[in-house]
Parts: sequence; C-alpha cells; structure tokens
Amino acid sequence: MRCITWLFLSCVCLLAGPAQPNVLFILTDDQGYGDLSAHGNPVLKTPNLDRLRAESCRFSDYHVSPTCAPTRSALLTGRHEFKNGVTHTIFERERLTLAATTLPQILQKAGYRTAIFGKWHLGDEAEYQPGRRGFDEVFIHGAGGIGQTYAGSCGDAPGNTYFNPAILHNGKFEKTQGFCTDVFFERAAKWIEQEVAAKRPFYCHVATNAPHAPYTAKPEDAARYAGKTPNAQLAHFYGMIHNIDENVGRLLAKLEQLGVAKDTLVVFMNDNGTAAGQAVHNAGMRGAKGTAFLGGTRANAFWRWPGTLEARDVDTLASSIDFTPTVLALTGTPLPESLRSQVEGQSLAPFMRIGPVSVLWPSRTLVTHVGRWNRGASPETGKYVGCSVRTDQWHLVSSLQPGAKPAAVAQGPRWLLFDVKKDYAEQTNVAADHPAVVKALSEHFERWWADVQPSLVNEKAVGPAENPFKVMYREQMGK
Repeated sequence: MRCITWLFLSCVCLLAGPAQPNVLFILTDDQGYGDLSAHGNPVLKTPNLDRLRAESCRFSDYHVSPTCAPTRSALLTGRHEFKNGVTHTIFERERLTLAATTLPQILQKAGYRTAIFGKWHLGDEAEYQPGRRGFDEVFIHGAGGIGQTYAGSCGDAPGNTYFNPAILHNGKFEKTQGFCTDVFFERAAKWIEQEVAAKRPFYCHVATNAPHAPYTAKPEDAARYAGKTPNAQLAHFYGMIHNIDENVGRLLAKLEQLGVAKDTLVVFMNDNGTAAGQAVHNAGMRGAKGTAFLGGTRANAFWRWPGTLEARDVDTLASSIDFTPTVLALTGTPLPESLRSQVEGQSLAPFMRIGPVSVLWPSRTLVTHVGRWNRGASPETGKYVGCSVRTDQWHLVSSLQPGAKPAAVAQGPRWLLFDVKKDYAEQTNVAADHPAVVKALSEHFERWWADVQPSLVNEKAVGPAENPFKVMYREQMGK
C-alpha cells in the first residue's frame, strides 16, 4: 500500500494541466491486441486508432481478464475480478458485488459528471445497474451483448439486434435508429457537448458491443474485407472494428471542435484477447479470448492527454487493476482512506509524464483465471483450469484450459513455464529447467486461491425467474 501512496503522490506533483481533466474511456469488446493495423495486422486498417496510439503513452505489456465481465469489474474497482465476486459472464456470476465502490462513484464525489454508453455487463438487476453504481447518465443494453439471453438475471431487451436496438436510457427504453456502435458514439458526443457547455468535468465511459459475436457489421463495412479474410464472419468482425475506428475519429474530432482536447484524458482499451482475429494476425502470441495464455489477456492500453502525457512505449507489466488508481492520480482525485484495502492496483501515472522516466516500481506477481466452472459446481472443480501466474520474466500457465475433460482436471495442475523475456510467443516450456520458479509461482497461486474464496459471493446466487430487462421492456413498451 505504501507503493500505491508513493506513486499517487509523485504523479500529482509531477503532472501539469487542469486540476480536473475530463476523462473519455473507450472500451471495445473482443478486439484483440493484434486487431489493429499499427500492431502489424496485414488486412485490417485502423487509421484513427493508429493515430490515437501514436499520440498516446502506450503500455505494451498490459493485461486484462480472458473474458469481458471480469475485466470490467477489475477496471472499475482496482482489484481482481474474483474479489468482486465475478467468476463468469452469465448465471448471476457476472454481478459486481454491491460491497464494491466504483471509480465513477469516487469521481462523482469529486465533482465529476459521469456517463456510460453501451455495454455494462456487471448485473442487470435494479440494484446492480450503473445508475446506482456511480453513473449520472446511463444508456446501455442488457446482458453481455445486444440480443443475448440467458436463464436468470442476464438478458437484453427481447428482439434486439445490432441495428435499431432498444436501449435503456436512465431507466426508460428507447427504440434507436442505426447501427449500435454509431448510436453509442453519437449519444456520447451529445452528452459531452452538453457537459462542456455547462463547464463541468466529465467521465465518459463508451463501451462498445462490437466486435462481439454475432459478427454483424454494416454491409458497406463488411464489404471492405470481403475476400480478404478466411471467412465471411471475419470480414464482418473486421468491418465492425473499421466502424469503431471511424467513430473514434469522429469523437476525437468533437473534442477538438469543442476546444477541450488538451483538457481531456483519452484512454482506449479492449476487454480481452481477440475472439476471431487470430486467424489472420495475433501479434505473434499464443492463445485468444478465453485462455490464460498471453494472447487471451494482452490488451491495447493507450493514454492520451496532449501536453501532459508523453507519447512513448512503456513495457512495464501492467494490468486492468491499475486503471482506477491511475485515473484517480491523473485527475488529482484522492483515493478515500476507506478504499485503500479494496484497491490492489498501482498508479501508472509516473510512467506517463513528459520527460525522462525514473520510477520506483515494485516487482509484482499477477494471477489470471478464466473462471467459468459449471453452474452450481464447486469452484474447486475449476481451480486449475484456465489459470496462470505472471511476473516480469515468467509466465506459469496451467496446461488445463477451458473444455478440459473432468478426468484430466482431477489429476491436478500440470504447469507450463515460459520465459516471456525471451519467448513472448510461449512456444518453449522451460518448467523442467526452472523447478524453483515453478514451485514459487505455484505456491503464490495456492495462497491467492485461498485468499479469494470468501469473495466468491455469487456462486450460489439464485436469479429471477425472468430477465429484468425483459420485464421492464414489457411493462414500458407493452410487448
């Protein structure tokens, strides 16, 4: 905790700029690190994201969860998703514990106006909704994706598709017109314009549903990649990213037009490894969404604040749990004393300031776990499935990945060890050559697993008989 305090105070002293910069956070769904032309993709073109990247402080070894709801909970609380009770994306296990305090709640108390547009995916029941978790303005779909429906609490408005979806706006459904990503960015732009006119600092959280499956792009966007990818689905996947890229460009232009570009911290990330793009380009990594290999967790992390943050590459090991403390540090917002035990992450702000970087950065050990054991099953049945332990040099990965047969799981962990300083592609297992490293990291995992068990509060949760979004939609729309 002393490290967090030191880093927070150091960055407050070192950073110039407005006392309360605006924050625009853009989070895409299932777009991987390799799904960007600046990262070597030979097919996909993303000129606006490439420009944002070039103008940003870029963390090249930044990691999130292998799936979406867990990452979102870690981003907004500063701690591992399991400590938020989030061990899945459905079956009530996507719900962010009500005991957690979120980043927007902290910013609200500091005078920020807060808004979310797009995907929430941390609980669809009333008490879990973003309007009760720190957001003043709420414009969201339900579940983990537009049109998704699962038994229990997690489900979107009935009949929704990526075109003209019904969106919940501050508790009331609105039937929108247009492609979902366009709608979310357009509403975000209007809200930002309103807040700028009122001269209020804002936190704007734009979380796209795209390019999550089903892969449905605007026809003209999919046509750009027709015949250039292994299948039509991937052409739509890339078409959806192309559309995101265009919307990012328009929103950045809006900041310029409003005269607040230099007063606005812009952060761009994705929520897990690619869901489809590995068929063309995965930036040389092993694994994809849903795995504990680096290809399942490495994410884009671009931080732009013109005149205040340095446009540079930073290869320090960083994580989604660092997002909340970093935003607090950059906005000059103190972390409440009562939350110091909640926030496990560290501020990345000292790496970003203009000028030479000299940071006292403690070594760290990060645990990844995909969760997702069977509904109603003991977490012990998935303990060693889809998990890993990471340090600067080493990555200890379980050979048991999601889908492993029960007989294999019953035999316990069979750890693979990779020296990621030499082998970021994770092709050579060196466990036999470094038994002491395997022992130390596996023991760390055992301690971590025991530590998080009391926090798994959603495991036996019983959801409602019908999705809350469906109930609200029927009551409001008569359908």
